[in-house]
Amino acid sequence: MFNKLFKKKVPVYQPVSGKVVSLQEVADEVFSSEMMGIGFAVQPDSSEIVSPINGTIDSVFPTKHALTIKGDKGLEILIHIGTDTVELNGEGFDIAVKAGDKVTAQQKLGTVDFDSIKAAGKGTDVMVIFPSLDKAEKEKFDLSNQSDVVVEL
Repeated sequence: MFNKLFKKKVPVYQPVSGKVVSLQEVADEVFSSEMMGIGFAVQPDSSEIVSPINGTIDSVFPTKHALTIKGDKGLEILIHIGTDTVELNGEGFDIAVKAGDKVTAQQKLGTVDFDSIKAAGKGTDVMVIFPSLDKAEKEKFDLSNQSDVVVEL
């Protein structure tokens, strides 16, 4: 009974504008099989990457293709930009935050040149992964709204 009283719904905004899709639609088995965790993906139509939640930047990968955020409400998020983009060694990525920075939901984190990523033969889907949630918690996601996803904690 107490669990129901204290559950909270946390909006998780898209990190980039575009179409929200399930991870199963991503053309990379690491994500589509949920090896990295459960979440969703966005097929981008813009170059600006924003924070999906209020929190603190936990890490920015040296290759700038991924970053992690610890949310103020305890939610941990991995934003992975593109597929096989680690091989680009940061080319096409301009990330404006660093570990330890406080961010607010929808604050700009950087920009990505998705045209150069496509030209390099890499995928452009942006994955939002929740590594601390287990697969049984998928029902907590509401992917019906294309502007934000609601996660119940």
